[in-house]
Amino acid sequence: MFLVEGNKIICELFNSNFKIKEIFSTDPQKLDRTDVPITHVSENELKKISFLKTPKDSVAVCYLKSEEIFEDKNVQLVLDGIQDPGNLGTIIRLADWFGIEQIICSEDTVDVYNPKVIMSTMGSFTRVNMVYTDLVEYRSSTKNINIGTDMEGENIYTFKKPEKMNLILGNEGNGMRPETEKLLQKSISIPRFGKSQSTESLNVSMAAGIILGQLFRVGEK
Repeated sequence: MFLVEGNKIICELFNSNFKIKEIFSTDPQKLDRTDVPITHVSENELKKISFLKTPKDSVAVCYLKSEEIFEDKNVQLVLDGIQDPGNLGTIIRLADWFGIEQIICSEDTVDVYNPKVIMSTMGSFTRVNMVYTDLVEYRSSTKNINIGTDMEGENIYTFKKPEKMNLILGNEGNGMRPETEKLLQKSISIPRFGKSQSTESLNVSMAAGIILGQLFRVGEK
């Protein structure tokens, strides 16, 4: 099981395939649900069970969902060793925003059920299918074009999006593994316009946002 904190995200669960075991809330009436056991708790009790320094109004205990892999979608994200929970949560939220239904993760990518990941998705984890698998095996069998980021890659602002593609994002510090990089068919880059050379790279979730915004730009097929 895993925890979901805050009424806003808990309400997203009611319209998803996730099953709630029980909810602990300082104000059960705000949730207004009769189909789930809700226990009234004090703010002090909520602090004891919350992962947050400043707890929200409620904590839901939920059952893990069995993992299911769908057929390749036209546009997918593939994550190679993302470690920071905030980055993964933001990337899931971006995928939801751009209508990307599935993210393929390496087995050492941070767990989607990590409380910080769940929190930073703001409920988007209920709408994006997460699959953890061996990436070399997956990427050698996928029919989508594997596209990665590289400082020497094609300019994202002139890049033409293929109909079926996997956008591969690497580890925050080390980037993609060499065995993963070998499977790339194309590379793209975000050009730097600032004159200072001090900033070596972008945060991975920030880079994902820029790339997805450009790939889905108006008029792009």
